[in-house]
Amino acid sequence: MSETVNVVGAGLAGCEAAYQISRRGVGVRLYEMKPIKYTPAHRSPNFAELVCSNSLRAAQITNAIGLLKEELRVCGSLIMEAADVSRVEAGGALAVDRELFSSYITDKIRNDGGIEIIEGEVSRIPDGITVIATGPLTSDALSAEIAKLTGDRQLHFFDAAAPIVSADSIDMSVCFYQSRYDKGEAAYINCPMDEETYKAFYEALISAERAPLHGFEKDPKVFEGCMPVEVMASRGFDTLRYGPLKPVGLTDPRTGAEPYAAVQLRAENREKTMFNIVGFQTNLTFPEQRRVFGMIPGLQNAEFLRYGVMHRNTYINSPGFLGADYGVLSRPGLYFAGQMTGVEGYIESTGSGFVAGVNAARRASGKEPLIFPDTTELGAMAKYVSGAETKDFQPMNANFGIIAPITEKVRGGKRKRYEYYAERALKDIKAIIESQRI
Repeated sequence: MSETVNVVGAGLAGCEAAYQISRRGVGVRLYEMKPIKYTPAHRSPNFAELVCSNSLRAAQITNAIGLLKEELRVCGSLIMEAADVSRVEAGGALAVDRELFSSYITDKIRNDGGIEIIEGEVSRIPDGITVIATGPLTSDALSAEIAKLTGDRQLHFFDAAAPIVSADSIDMSVCFYQSRYDKGEAAYINCPMDEETYKAFYEALISAERAPLHGFEKDPKVFEGCMPVEVMASRGFDTLRYGPLKPVGLTDPRTGAEPYAAVQLRAENREKTMFNIVGFQTNLTFPEQRRVFGMIPGLQNAEFLRYGVMHRNTYINSPGFLGADYGVLSRPGLYFAGQMTGVEGYIESTGSGFVAGVNAARRASGKEPLIFPDTTELGAMAKYVSGAETKDFQPMNANFGIIAPITEKVRGGKRKRYEYYAERALKDIKAIIESQRI
């Protein structure tokens, strides 16, 4: 009989790892401290809670994150199964109803006879084959244990979540539905700004009061991919107009022209009763969020169902510490998965959980590690995490810059090149499935 594997943390990476281990006939002990204890960012007792955006980003396989999603689908990912079941319209992106998404995963895990769920905080790394997937908000006690293991390799940065407003509090006489360039369904509510409105909003935003970071360092590192909107604005007057407030591809039906700037709102659930203010991760105080974001056209009387929050994300300086199977090189049988490995994003975390789970199950069954080739996004992310040649290792999203380059010439520009990447990756993934029976 194979050894039972411990999985610590029931976020996206932990649930994916536990599910993949159980699928391979290996028993799992899944440890989760909720609902006994919550982090500052978590609210729901369910597994795989989405604490930031409900968007899983681009859906097309000619985008690196879209390709990673398809690789996971082909491999039988639980997270992608849940995402497809709980999908809500979001133009060219894959967004989900967050409650349906996490409920689906929770039910699957709780009803899996091969997974034993143990509630309560884990303060030390368990003995035996173990996957640590406690996420960027790992408890202080376990963080201290990980720090002992990693030495000076443990780093951290700060992450922020955007506010959510009630749909029926949005003034639709001012706003309009449209997806950028009319891609797919008109899934976004757009709040158009003229130059005068934008200037007033900008001045209010950069001078607004920020919430104190109690217990956090005085000079936090802010990851570029989830930067607070007020930090982004402080970089220059037009920075937001080239970022989350860019108006390109949009037409204000009241003027027939492109607005000077536009704030987009994305549905949080299928019923479209809640909308996320896209790109508005923030650390402003709650009263300031109400005041400043109330200056956005259409949100003057907005009901905030969730204010934005900022919290610490912990990650490991993984190159030279982890292998491409997400296993600790100095301690065989111990794996890490999720954002603490240096992958950034929901789907990237899922991918690391998949690879770590598959390899933990293989180790428990006496099999050799399975290293995915860097022609795939699954393999390219693992290679980056384990072997990035940089003195300043930073979390990374899936992208085509880390995937193995094309050796032959591909005509037709960037899109054709990305199509080639996708075709090659899916062909290699399917070959692995057939040869390794994963």
